[in-house]
Amino acid sequence: MTTQTTTPEDILQTAQALRWEVGSDFHEHLMESMYTEAARIADRAITRPEKKPRFDLDRTIDRLVTSRAFGFPLMLALLTLVFWLTIAGANVPSRWLSWLLLDTLQPILKGFGVTIGLPWWINGLLFDGMYLATAWVISVMLPPMAIFFPLFTLLEDYGYLPRVAFNLDNMFQKVGAHGKQALSMTMGFGCNAAGVVATRVIDSPRERLIAIITNNFALCNGRWPTQILIATLFIGGLVPAHLAGLLSAMSVVAIAVLGVLFSFLVSWGLSRTVLRGEVSTFSLELPPYRPPRIWQTIYTSVIDRTLIVLWRAIIFALPAGAIIWLSANITFGGISIAEYLINFLNPAGLLLGLNGVILVAYIVAIPANEIVIPTVLMLTVLVTGASGVGAGAGVMFELQSNAEMTALFQAGGWTLLTAVNLMLFSLLHNPCSTTIYTIYKETRSLKWTLISTLLPVFMGLAVTFFVAQVWRLIAGVL
Repeated sequence: MTTQTTTPEDILQTAQALRWEVGSDFHEHLMESMYTEAARIADRAITRPEKKPRFDLDRTIDRLVTSRAFGFPLMLALLTLVFWLTIAGANVPSRWLSWLLLDTLQPILKGFGVTIGLPWWINGLLFDGMYLATAWVISVMLPPMAIFFPLFTLLEDYGYLPRVAFNLDNMFQKVGAHGKQALSMTMGFGCNAAGVVATRVIDSPRERLIAIITNNFALCNGRWPTQILIATLFIGGLVPAHLAGLLSAMSVVAIAVLGVLFSFLVSWGLSRTVLRGEVSTFSLELPPYRPPRIWQTIYTSVIDRTLIVLWRAIIFALPAGAIIWLSANITFGGISIAEYLINFLNPAGLLLGLNGVILVAYIVAIPANEIVIPTVLMLTVLVTGASGVGAGAGVMFELQSNAEMTALFQAGGWTLLTAVNLMLFSLLHNPCSTTIYTIYKETRSLKWTLISTLLPVFMGLAVTFFVAQVWRLIAGVL
């Protein structure tokens, strides 16, 4: 019997031989794959006169959605459809939540407080203040976000949003911003806090700061109700009833477009002053169109966007409700703190074409834009002493009848100028507290958070002052 001994040298020689054989085969396979893929790409990209070009669905769609003639109209039409679906689709669930949380649960909770013997001021603070403000934010904010974010994510998954960035890239580059700012700006129409987070797709720190600072000019869903209501009551009333809806919608769209123009203007100014620098170049990949993943889209939209943003809004709405109730119920010499503030700010408000009620409402409603109109109505009743309207001092409410709401506003001294400047100030004012907090988390800078917060306020004051003076000058001449 003989045995064969394998030395380490034999093992090494065998391994080298196998390595060479496997490496050679792998190299040949890799080169063959590269040439095959190159031939496929060339076949799609090159048109040969002697050969009829093969139909390519992605290329055909791109010729339409990125063309100079049809790209922008299609983009505006699609985004308008998303906004319309959001606003129209949110009406029913918003009314249902309002009935459940405001009309049904709030009286039950308040009655429970009386039953267990809570002092009136604790009962009012908890259920007329903190709970009511929070319930209002949920009923107004949740349905639009639950519709807008999934629709927006579907467009993202399908591959359309990179085409939006492609269409707007040249315009943003001209103002010194990044083409991907189009994506964060569009997201801001749903929620400015989510739009600020969406700026993470921008690699350049300078251009990302520009996108963060200007995102507040995108009209978020918290401001749409104010715009629609004021346009319906005052702008739509200027024309016959059959044209009122069209004129109201056009005026709201005009405000939204004005916000985009302000975004371009401020981006241009920042890129040439405090955020001066070279515009970065980037390769924008247009991914192939693909069917959206419905369940993943719903999960991402609801968990990662809707609920997180809503939770932050609730955290800030609770103290806001307390402040609103306390300011209307703590009195000195028979006059509440809210009335003192209104009287103090009223001269400045009238100079801006607004009034003290509106300014105080925007101060106490910083945590959430959704409670601006209920706060305005409550404060108007407080200062006018209107009877039979509302549920008491510090208790926010809404009126179902447009005629009653118009009459209450007119009793508070509102004019067409007040309505127009309120729509402008609703666009140009500080971000809500949720967005401010998000800006700080994203920038980790108190300086840029303050700039992002105060810049829109100064612009709003300047624009409303200018419009008020021009309006009065024209009225004086006529």
